Amino acid sequence: MSFDGKQLRVAILGIYHESNTFIAKPTTLDDFRNSHWLMGDAIAREYRHAFHEIGGMLEVLEENNIKAVPVMYAEATPGGTVSAETYDTLLEEMMRGLEAILPVDGCLVVPHGAGVSEEFMDMDGHWLTQLRQRLGADMPIIGTLDPHANVSPAMTAATNALVAYSTNPHIDQRDTGKKAAALMVETLKGNIHPVQQLMQAPVAISIEQQFTSAEPCKSLYGLAREAAGQPGVLSVSILLGFPYADVPEMGSAFIVITDNDPPLCKRIGEELKDRLVSNRTDFVAEKHDIAALLPKMRNWAKPVLLLDMGDNVGGGSPGNSAYLLAAVESYRMPSCFICIYDPAAVAEALAHQPGETFSLSPGNVEGGYMQGTTAFTITVRLLMAADGKFSEDSPRHGGQVNFDMGKIAVVQTGGGNVIMLTSLRVPPFSLRQLTAFGIHPQHFNAVVAKGVNAPIAAYGPVCPTIVQVNTPGVTQADMTRFTYRHRRQPLFPFEQDIK
Repeated sequence: MSFDGKQLRVAILGIYHESNTFIAKPTTLDDFRNSHWLMGDAIAREYRHAFHEIGGMLEVLEENNIKAVPVMYAEATPGGTVSAETYDTLLEEMMRGLEAILPVDGCLVVPHGAGVSEEFMDMDGHWLTQLRQRLGADMPIIGTLDPHANVSPAMTAATNALVAYSTNPHIDQRDTGKKAAALMVETLKGNIHPVQQLMQAPVAISIEQQFTSAEPCKSLYGLAREAAGQPGVLSVSILLGFPYADVPEMGSAFIVITDNDPPLCKRIGEELKDRLVSNRTDFVAEKHDIAALLPKMRNWAKPVLLLDMGDNVGGGSPGNSAYLLAAVESYRMPSCFICIYDPAAVAEALAHQPGETFSLSPGNVEGGYMQGTTAFTITVRLLMAADGKFSEDSPRHGGQVNFDMGKIAVVQTGGGNVIMLTSLRVPPFSLRQLTAFGIHPQHFNAVVAKGVNAPIAAYGPVCPTIVQVNTPGVTQADMTRFTYRHRRQPLFPFEQDIK
């Protein structure tokens, strides 16, 4: 597409992080380098065919003969607050890259929506505001959000339109990127004038109730789809929120985008807010402890997927909890699989040859199943060691293609359980994390995945029984057990009397 014979150009850029403020260890530049920090054409090479929002953006722009100009995309595995040095460096690199490719006719942005830095609690609002100030009030800035975003007024004020994924696990990221890019195309053509309304709701949704294919989310998303079909409505997004960030924006919200109709935005936003508030008690789930679950597991269809909610890597947890491993070992339940991030244990294992047995203290079991013990020692046999790189070519949560666990070691305990030890922290979003190394879930009675809903996209098809386990950790399911200093009030379930 062109004006006056000149091809239109649209920049693509993003700083993407889900920050857990209850983790003491900050997220650093190395965390971004070990994940995905890409510049220029490398962004298109990585994501052109991926089930990622950038892939969708590229597809739509190219179909409309608009030149996509990728600038920078930096993403790190969820973790602690982004250090000041890291954020300053990322912002400087992004703005420098932007300056090098200006002028452009529009800008597609890829924030997460739950980023927090040591300097700016609203990290995404800050960099989007900086972008708006540089590009000016007339430049269309349109982007995507993760539904776990804690959306601030600054984010929506700095952009023309933000569209969230509509699935959790997030398997519609590419489609969401296409929606954002289509809004950009129609805006540049002059066919639409998008305006958006942020409607924050006084409800924080329990993390285990954020599975969009089941109730209570299913009905809420159905209502949003109905609203999106009304004349003049361009998009309706549900933001489920991220409860592990102690920020003023923490909690659920809605973003309604119309074609230059602010009153319609507000009306739909208020309807959705009222529905959520009226049904707020449905969004608090019953918690299931492992001690109560283990006796029942023998009668369940195998393999059982045990979701370790307290050590949810996708929510920022370290991924090193041996809490569930200790439980199954103590209960003498054989043939379970678990992946644990523990570089020291990998180094210890690599000092041995396959087939050798040795003592190992993997991860930690903090939380009380073993009466408060923080480490336990077991005898293991080394099954294999490998370079932990693997790839995924199906739509999975996160939309990434290439993964790197660093050096890995796979060991088996005397109790018959298998542990994959990794040197780099990788969330369990892809079954290829196992199958690429000859490990198959159907060979186990249970598979532990350190997540809540995200692993279901990968593991659900091969695990007939799925159980969310209430485990201790920095992503424990009961958010009311955390101490918040900055959250808004009133906010259910912390306060019961809300409107």
